[in-house]
Amino acid sequence: MPRTIRPTDLTDTERSRGIHALMISTFFSWAGFFLVIPLMAIHYVDHLGWAAGTLGIVLALRQFSQQGLTTLFGIICDRIGPKPLISTGMLIRAGGFVAMAYAETFWPVLIAALVVAFGGAMFEAPKSASLATLATPETRQRIFSIIGVIGGIGTTVGTQLGALLIRADFAAVCLAGAVAFLLVALAIVIMMPPIGVSMSPGGSSIGMRHVFADRVFIFYLIILAGYWFATTQFGLTILLAATDVAGTDSAVSWIYLVQASITVGLGYFLPRWLERWMTPLQLIIAGTAMIAAGLLAVGLAGNIIAILVAVAVFSLGAVLARPGQETVTANLADPAARGTYFGVAALSLAVGGGLGNYLGGVIYDFGTATTPVLPWVVYAAVAAATALGMWLMRREFGVIRTEPVVPAPLSGEVKTARAH
Repeated sequence: MPRTIRPTDLTDTERSRGIHALMISTFFSWAGFFLVIPLMAIHYVDHLGWAAGTLGIVLALRQFSQQGLTTLFGIICDRIGPKPLISTGMLIRAGGFVAMAYAETFWPVLIAALVVAFGGAMFEAPKSASLATLATPETRQRIFSIIGVIGGIGTTVGTQLGALLIRADFAAVCLAGAVAFLLVALAIVIMMPPIGVSMSPGGSSIGMRHVFADRVFIFYLIILAGYWFATTQFGLTILLAATDVAGTDSAVSWIYLVQASITVGLGYFLPRWLERWMTPLQLIIAGTAMIAAGLLAVGLAGNIIAILVAVAVFSLGAVLARPGQETVTANLADPAARGTYFGVAALSLAVGGGLGNYLGGVIYDFGTATTPVLPWVVYAAVAAATALGMWLMRREFGVIRTEPVVPAPLSGEVKTARAH
């Protein structure tokens, strides 16, 4: 088993270096991912003539496979630590994008997407558990907000570069995405300390039993699936609606430019300002309600300007909801099996995101043929129901679980006295 540093034994330097490694990882992984995934809808549906529902099947299976396997790697993370899983997962995802560069029919595309999913499953829970470990309960929301801004910048770079590269070839888009993930693997190997994320030596063996006995956490994940269903529409149906209305593939870059501008401009400062009056849970509720409004506005939009306004509303909701969602998840996760908690949390995204991709595409095809506004009413209703469910369960979901304070070390090495 690799040697790991317990959370209580991390020095301030190790925490800082680890957080910076994860920031670099966030930028390049988001840039690499959003180089490729948004343009799949354009390449396979608009250019190669696939049905939106067919691509929705590929995206849904990728989503479900990744988040389903994330549970397994969350358990392994408690055992061996996050560093080897993150670096290896990045390399595997790079390989998946290389395969996708040369895939045009259903089965090769699906296999490439599943390789991408497997790589993502390896690093997703370890990355989240690492951030929760390296941050203190007091700084988690601030760090998650910063990570969100960095992800927004990565998204901007990825989508704009992808919009340029796809004019030449979709293969060039996929290969550029693969390079981004290779850079992340290198940064993790060089900079990331070999931290452990579990406070309990038996975390990997008791974790699953402990998580599924945690009724509040499980019910939170069930409701959170609606949030993932709604946010997944951004990468599929909103892009298709925008290109249909605008009549050009360039609408993809416009959509992501609006989304990234709001994420970068407000993603850190707005949640930081609102946290004076609102808890992380209240931020999720408000943000998800705004996402519902944005989805409904897309369905009512008659031109590209109206869709961009709707995307702005949607993106503002995401700016509020995302750091709140990550903070609440981290606060509810028991430090005795933190990796396992984040692994199981991915099941919410697996179900919500998988259904969002598959049913989102099917409903969109149905609405296009019958009632165009219908899909957006359905998407908005799911988001609104999620916000309502969070509000009704606000007392149970507002719990913060932290480790007890531990004695400061007697040696001269400066170490944090609180476990995170």
